[in-house]
Amino acid sequence: MINDMDVARLRGFSPFGALKKDSLKSLLEDVKMLQAGQGETLFSKGDSDGRSVYLLSGTLELTTDGSTKRRISGGADEANHPIAPMFPRQETAVAVDTVRYFTIDSELLDMTLMLDQTGVYEVSEFGSETSAEESDWMTSFLRTELFQQVPPHCIQKLFMRLNRRDFKAGDIVIQQGSTGDYFYIVRSGTCTVTRETPSGKGSIDLAVMGVGGSFGEEALISDAERNATVTMQTAGTLMQLGREDFQELLNEPLVVKLDHEQANEAAGQGAKWLDVRVPSEYAANGKIGAMNVPLYLLRHKLDVLDKATPYIVYCDTGRRSAAAAFILNKKGYQSAVLSGGLNSC
Repeated sequence: MINDMDVARLRGFSPFGALKKDSLKSLLEDVKMLQAGQGETLFSKGDSDGRSVYLLSGTLELTTDGSTKRRISGGADEANHPIAPMFPRQETAVAVDTVRYFTIDSELLDMTLMLDQTGVYEVSEFGSETSAEESDWMTSFLRTELFQQVPPHCIQKLFMRLNRRDFKAGDIVIQQGSTGDYFYIVRSGTCTVTRETPSGKGSIDLAVMGVGGSFGEEALISDAERNATVTMQTAGTLMQLGREDFQELLNEPLVVKLDHEQANEAAGQGAKWLDVRVPSEYAANGKIGAMNVPLYLLRHKLDVLDKATPYIVYCDTGRRSAAAAFILNKKGYQSAVLSGGLNSC
């Protein structure tokens, strides 16, 4: 279906009319225009897809346990609001005739409303003359798995405590082996991530990060040296968050810790042990049935993990596992940390 949704049309639905124009533009990227034929089901009772549904035209029949509860037609006042907004769904929606509708991520909409109405989503607060490219960083970060998990009460503090730093192409942002001091979000430009080879005779290219990307958390969580070098590939701007603010606003709220008894109980209910130490450590005293993915390889081995499986991440002390859990949560995986590591068992 052709996406003919625009800011003016979106503003006619609740609660979009309360948003600023820039916020509406950012949400348009997530709007999905859909169509259903007569008798097709839009959603069923018990569904938890997390997307709000808005009716554009046609008629929907909403039922509960097989009994018709009500009908809604496009253009009616009720159609200006999300259809059956509670999750899991309390009703089943079936098209009575040809129905046109759109959906949008409910959490994204709620986050945008909160940011917009507290003034946090105004990019101009972070610089007086921002380009269109620079203004994209907040939208990009807003859509990351990491941001979606940040508790609402932390979000405003997070944006208010970020500091802006401008870099030239070739500038080194963090150096492998240095002490961790900041967490970074790319506001504009691109960065390359490299790691020196064990022989010290070269480096390995690990990644290129663009607008909305973030890095620098591992050294802050594990209190270890930086394990890679990040260099500006182009001129650009980064937003940095200090160590204490990072711990308060991102690490502590996002990383769940379990004591040994709680971890064993979780494992008994289907969670899987994940050992993030090096293979020799794992071979010496790894937990029976555990997967071994060393922390330094974790970002590049995520495809061996299952987002539907909860993981209990462990190491010897809890430092490396806390860094690993943050990475996993950031990428949308379910994880908790064995508090204190194996040394506390």
